[in-house]
Amino acid sequence: MVTTVTEQEKELPSSTSSSNVLQWFYVAMLVYLLLVAVSLIGGGFKIAAGDQAKELFAFASNPITALVVGVVATALIQSSSTVTAIIVGLVAGGLPVSIAIPMVMGANIGTTITNTIVSLGHVKKEDEFRRAFAAATIHDFFNVISVIIFLPLEIAFGFLEKIGAFLAEFMVGGDAMSTKGFNFIKPLVKPPVTFLQDNVFGLLPDTVSGIMMIVLGITMILLVITMIGKLLKVLMVGRARKIMHTAVGRGPISGMASGTLITTLVQSSSTTTSLIVPLAGTGVFTLRQVYPFTLGANIGTCITALLAATAITGPNAIFALQIALIHFMYNLIGVIVIYGIPFLREIPILAAEKLADATVKNKLYAVAYVGSVFFVAPGILIGLSQHFGW
Repeated sequence: MVTTVTEQEKELPSSTSSSNVLQWFYVAMLVYLLLVAVSLIGGGFKIAAGDQAKELFAFASNPITALVVGVVATALIQSSSTVTAIIVGLVAGGLPVSIAIPMVMGANIGTTITNTIVSLGHVKKEDEFRRAFAAATIHDFFNVISVIIFLPLEIAFGFLEKIGAFLAEFMVGGDAMSTKGFNFIKPLVKPPVTFLQDNVFGLLPDTVSGIMMIVLGITMILLVITMIGKLLKVLMVGRARKIMHTAVGRGPISGMASGTLITTLVQSSSTTTSLIVPLAGTGVFTLRQVYPFTLGANIGTCITALLAATAITGPNAIFALQIALIHFMYNLIGVIVIYGIPFLREIPILAAEKLADATVKNKLYAVAYVGSVFFVAPGILIGLSQHFGW
């Protein structure tokens, strides 16, 4: 009997290891499908609109509307990684980078709704709920302040667009717009895209064919990101919790680094920040310890857009890479400026604490907060932008 137990114990690690290898293989295949999906979107827009692609985005012809599109789309899909990957595909199809930038900014805000929902799990215990709600909303306030600071500067000076253009040109060869640095992706994604384009959608009119490719690409991205998230939660969450316990409490730099690392691995800032909300609620981490971690999550989530950009080929490839780099630089600069200046650093903390105190007294504040920030305010902004012609 003792021998049997020992043999089972010996077999368990091997079985677990084999299962992990298989799951990592599934992750690799899903990443491949993500690249194919992004390529489908770009190809679909080119076919559907040809040289008139920009006219398709008249609905988001100003930065305010583009910002709202990013907020609402991400709040509904609940994955800034997914939305920014789609934006990369749209830029490859002709969406102006100047319009895509506010969309990316909006995606940062929209993704934070998950944290708020997670914090509601502590609603029955006042102290826990206060800590959890503050930990959830500090991410919101940081991203809103970042937009308030950088969107007007971008509209006035286009500094992010210029930084992104410089970095993209440096990486892919400048004026020649060569993607030689990323050419290993092209032979991987081209066969399935070409097959679908020629044999599945080829019999349809160009406009219909292009739209169908776009719909298929977006659907694939939604499914793939969801499946990757589920797999990586199984593979990484246990490890992620250990990293958080050992790294988050050591200081701001360590907290940011761990937030960046974990989000890069699980590819969802919603997942990583939602993991730390319950820990804040139970008092394992303070709000000031959680704060840097959420900022690191903002940076880590950029890897999906950068990965997606490598799937783009052709004359618009440099612009797809540009918006991916802008997403990264926007989040990085936001952390440096807002967290680096003591006065600005304190604003999200104070706002989150005040809102949490009010919400503990009246739980309806939580519902009103989610509805107003993610849906009512965006609607008002769209109305104002149309009325005043912003």
